[in-house]
Amino acid sequence: MSEVNIAKRKDKCENCTKQCNKKQSDDGANSNQESEEVNGQVNEGSQLLLSACLSCDGCLSDEDTLKISQQGLEEVERVLALNKKCDASKHKVLVASVCPQSLPFFAVKFGVDITEAAHKLCGFLKHIGVQYVFDTTLAAGFSILESQKEFIQRYRRRHHDSHALPMFTSSCPGWIRYSERVLGSLVTPHICTARSPQQIMGCLVKDYFSKQQKLSPEKLYHVVVAPCFDKKLEAVREEFYNSMLETRDVDCVLTSGQIYYLMEQRKVSVEELDSVPLDQVLGDGGDVALVRHDGRGSEGFLEHVFKHAAKELFGVDVQEITYKTLRNRDFQEVTLERDGETLLQFAAVYGFRNIQTLVHRMRKGRVPYQLVEVLSCPGGCLSGRGQAESEGGAGRLDKALVNQMEEIYSSLPVRLPEFNPALHTLYQEWLEGQDSSQARKLLHTEYRDQSHGHAQPPHMQW
Repeated sequence: MSEVNIAKRKDKCENCTKQCNKKQSDDGANSNQESEEVNGQVNEGSQLLLSACLSCDGCLSDEDTLKISQQGLEEVERVLALNKKCDASKHKVLVASVCPQSLPFFAVKFGVDITEAAHKLCGFLKHIGVQYVFDTTLAAGFSILESQKEFIQRYRRRHHDSHALPMFTSSCPGWIRYSERVLGSLVTPHICTARSPQQIMGCLVKDYFSKQQKLSPEKLYHVVVAPCFDKKLEAVREEFYNSMLETRDVDCVLTSGQIYYLMEQRKVSVEELDSVPLDQVLGDGGDVALVRHDGRGSEGFLEHVFKHAAKELFGVDVQEITYKTLRNRDFQEVTLERDGETLLQFAAVYGFRNIQTLVHRMRKGRVPYQLVEVLSCPGGCLSGRGQAESEGGAGRLDKALVNQMEEIYSSLPVRLPEFNPALHTLYQEWLEGQDSSQARKLLHTEYRDQSHGHAQPPHMQW
C-alpha cells in the first residue's frame, strides 16, 4: 500500500467519521434521506457499516503510517541498490519468504502450473538480487501444531476458565487489529497465542537461519510475499522488533500484486526467466515438492485442529470434514457427533459482515463453538486484496481470477504437519523440544486489549 493511498484512505475515514458524528447529532430529520457511498461502502442514514470502517485502514496513527511507508517496493529497491555499492558494511543478505496462497496468483499470471510458477518467481527474485527464497509452509506447520496443542489445553480447562473457549484463530492481522482496538477484552483472551505463519517464518529466518549462515540477524533483510496488505501491519507490530539489534523479524511485506508490478516495471517476461527451485531452511535437500495444508484457500487451521481434537479428546479418526453452510459460503460450521451427542462444533467465519454476526452472538452469549477460524477477507486468504482485486480497483474482487486460484491451490497435495520430518528436526535443533521455554518464546505471542483508546463509535451497526 503506497503512502498516497494511506493518506487518501485516512482522509476518507476521518471525513466519514465526522459526517457520521454530525448525523448522529442531528434531530433525525435526514435519517431517511438517500444513502451515500463512503469509501466504497454504502452508509445508510446515521449508521456506519462495520465493513466500511474496517476496510479503510483509516485508524492508522502517524507512527503506523511511517512504519507502513517502509513496507513498499521503494524500500526493497533501496536495499538492493545499497548492495551494489562498494561499502560492504552496509550490504544485506536478502531473503524472501513466499506464502503458498500467493503462488496460484503467479500461476495464473504466468500461464503455467503452480510448481513452475514457484520456480519462475524464485528465478525473478534471485535475478534482482535476492539470495534465498523459501516458502512459508514450514512455518505454517509450526503454527498449526502449536494451535492444536493450545486448543487441547483450553478445552481441558474450559470448566474453570471462562476465557478458555471459544478459541479464535490468530493468523489474520485484520481480525487481530480489530479485536485489539475495537472488541478488546470481549475477544482478546480467546485468541490463540500461536504466532502466524508469517511471524514464525520471521523467527526462522532471523534466529535459526541467521545462525546457520553465521550472520547477525540485522545483516539479513527479510521480505515476505503475501496476498494481503494487512500483513504489512502485522510485520510492524512492536513485539516483532528487536530493539537491541534494531531489526524486525520481517523487514518488509510485498503483496503478490506488487511483485508482479515490479516485474512489469522491469520489463521482465516469464519466458526469459530461469526456473529455479526454492531453497530449503534446513539446507540443500534437492527440489522438494510443494504441498499445502487442509482448508480452502487458507492454512486450514480449523480442519487440522478439528481432526486432532477429535482424535486426542474422543478417540475418533476423522478422515473427511463436512461443512454445513449457514448464512453463506463464508459462514460454515463443522460438527462431530457420537450417539446423538455433539462433541465438537467449530465454525469458519470469513469477511467482516459475518464477523459482525459472530460478535453480535458472542455479546449475547450465544456462540456454541469451541473454535472459530476467523479471516477478514471473504473467501479466505486467496481473496486477499493484494492479489485478487480487479484491475478496475475500487475494492472489487476479480471473481474469475479467484476461481482460477482456488482450483490451482486445491491441486496441491495435502501433507499433515505431524508427518513433516523438517518440523521434528527443528523442534529439537532450534527450539530444544516441543514444550520448551524456547518454543513458547519464539512460536507464541500475546494479544492485548487496546480498545480504551479506540472506542467503538456509538452509531456502529452490529
